[in-house]
Amino acid sequence: MITRLIIVRVPEAKMAEAERTWKEVCGVKMIRVKGCLSEQLLRCREVPGEYISMATWDSVASIEAYRESQAHQEIRQATRGLTTEPVVVKTYEVSG
Repeated sequence: MITRLIIVRVPEAKMAEAERTWKEVCGVKMIRVKGCLSEQLLRCREVPGEYISMATWDSVASIEAYRESQAHQEIRQATRGLTTEPVVVKTYEVSG
């Protein structure tokens, strides 16, 4: 299993919109993609506007297939304009 973290910061004025977009578009589309085992949106308690989209995948191949999918393009379109800061994407695997 691979966990993919997408770390974003949105202006406080756009927090409600970001959360609504994740619930209505992003999370719904991602969990339906083959290989996506779970998807959660985490809101930072200490830094207003900081979020992590945390998805667990069955393989790197599934992530790559998702990145080429229509669902990924639709998610990118839906979230465009929510942040002006660079998005950080990291992948992790269980160690030990």
